Amino acid sequence: MYMDFHTHGKLAKRLPFSTVYTDWLFGEAKGAGLDALCLTEHFNTLGFDQVYGYLLDKYHRDGDTLLTDQGLRIFAGMETDIAEGGHILCMGVPEEILELNKRLEPHKEKDSFLPFEKLRDLFDEYHVIVGAGHPFREAGHIPQLPLEQLRRLDFLDLNGKDIAADRAATEKKTGELGKLLDIPVVAGSDTHQAVQYGCIRTDFTKETNRVADLYEEMKAGRYSIKISDYAGFQVKTAGLLKKALKEIHAIGGDYVSVLISQ
Repeated sequence: MYMDFHTHGKLAKRLPFSTVYTDWLFGEAKGAGLDALCLTEHFNTLGFDQVYGYLLDKYHRDGDTLLTDQGLRIFAGMETDIAEGGHILCMGVPEEILELNKRLEPHKEKDSFLPFEKLRDLFDEYHVIVGAGHPFREAGHIPQLPLEQLRRLDFLDLNGKDIAADRAATEKKTGELGKLLDIPVVAGSDTHQAVQYGCIRTDFTKETNRVADLYEEMKAGRYSIKISDYAGFQVKTAGLLKKALKEIHAIGGDYVSVLISQ
């Protein structure tokens, strides 16, 4: 099962939710060779509840996951900012992700982000697994958290954007932190649009539709990480495309029609 642990269903968090764009993204993800992804939408994205409301209404439930018509398996997740600086990923069933997001409503602005300890305490009330997104990215401070708090993480994100920028350093630092904490390191592209799918992915030896079962496979190490030979090109192209599409929206154009029109 080829899986991407860090993806987004919107072009940008301040843009309105587009069902057409998200459906197109999922089709492109399947076309790029992915069997599954975790939708780690930003917790303070515009229309977070609309995103999951739409997915729950449209797609087929299979265990903890949702299946698209093309057979792409979607694990529900969220990416949350912490007060110390950095992003925390979580994965669970869609209903619990939605409830968590509602409970985080008072903490969605920069001056009200929860510190990691309190965020993890909240997550502990639910059946979610929790990871550090791109832990060594500039402006983040996850590695500087107290060791007793770092040990509360369930996994680390080996991030496609950071791999494209400096593969050797990203693999080394993320791998060393994973060994220190004795937790899995899995792969996420961090894409907001289609070009970046497949730049990095996690290859599991078996398919699963339950978060708990997936976590057991992660802990057992029954997976490998595949990095595209063209990861740098994919990430750079994705960034340029995202910038262009946002500009189209800013001047009143329909960026979605630009992508899907024949």
